[in-house]
Amino acid sequence: MPQRRGDVILFDRPPAVDAWAAVGGKKEGEGPLAAGFDLLFEDNRLGQPTWEKAESELQRQCMNQLLRRAGLAPDALSLVFGGDLQCQCTASHYAMRQLDVPFAGLYGACSTMAEGLALAACFAACGLADRAAALTSSHFCTAERQYRTPLTYGGKRTPTAQWTATAAGAVLLTPTGRGPQVGAVCFGRVRDFDVTDINNMGAAMAPAAAETLLRFFARNGRRPEDYDAIYTGDLGFVGSRLLLEILQVEGLPLQNHQDCGLLLYDRARQQVKAGGSGAGCSAAVLAAHILPGLAKGQLRRVLLLSTGALMSQTTFLQGESIPGIAHLVELLAPDVPV
Repeated sequence: MPQRRGDVILFDRPPAVDAWAAVGGKKEGEGPLAAGFDLLFEDNRLGQPTWEKAESELQRQCMNQLLRRAGLAPDALSLVFGGDLQCQCTASHYAMRQLDVPFAGLYGACSTMAEGLALAACFAACGLADRAAALTSSHFCTAERQYRTPLTYGGKRTPTAQWTATAAGAVLLTPTGRGPQVGAVCFGRVRDFDVTDINNMGAAMAPAAAETLLRFFARNGRRPEDYDAIYTGDLGFVGSRLLLEILQVEGLPLQNHQDCGLLLYDRARQQVKAGGSGAGCSAAVLAAHILPGLAKGQLRRVLLLSTGALMSQTTFLQGESIPGIAHLVELLAPDVPV
């Protein structure tokens, strides 16, 4: 049975990632990880009349790719954990109404993929689901319309701003299997460090990421150097630098940190300011880059730490600060012992 040490859940029989899929838009297809995507679209509307419907179609296409790779019909799924950035997770709900499978909607902002992956792993490890899926997406245009300004406004982006990925990622967890394994999870705690700049999400999320890492290493007996990489998703350039500074002060220097928001795009060439963001960013990097690396043995043991800024467009306009959260998942190559 899984064991709990503080906020860390350790799996003595680690569930396996049986299949995964990543789908992206035009900008993602021009980035460094394009070859790892299952499907890329030149038209970010995906043939739909609105951006919101386009994001639902992005999720539907991602689930189709996942089921195709797993060789399954939708009714083989025990439960799907899914979420997005739209109000009331409508992208996920509208996508799920076509699948007719048990569904648990999640909102963790950009932390949603690690949250969904961790929950799916817990359900699979405890025998509550034979096949549990996690699905997350974001869309640049829906996020801009909801959180910032209409696209036609043409506002100038600040250097600290990040580019919301038009992407979706999905994974399938089973109690046992031959794919990459989930060795442990650590659910984050909501933390607020009084950041109010909606164009600097990295600063809002970095302290929460640092705290989750500190709690994880304090409880599981490992050190950062035990991992090939520690992936944050998605602090961007500003938040990544801040995270390293915080951990250095706390006596936990990281030499193997990478950020999904800096992997998905080429900042020098693609004009994404501080890097990528969005619930689909770490989801797509997980499915297009991290899991393939583990499956091929190029990576042996990694951490995925998805981070989320938990404001809404209403709380921002009311002058509220921006709470942050970070959920962590330990991922292992298929033959690595727990």
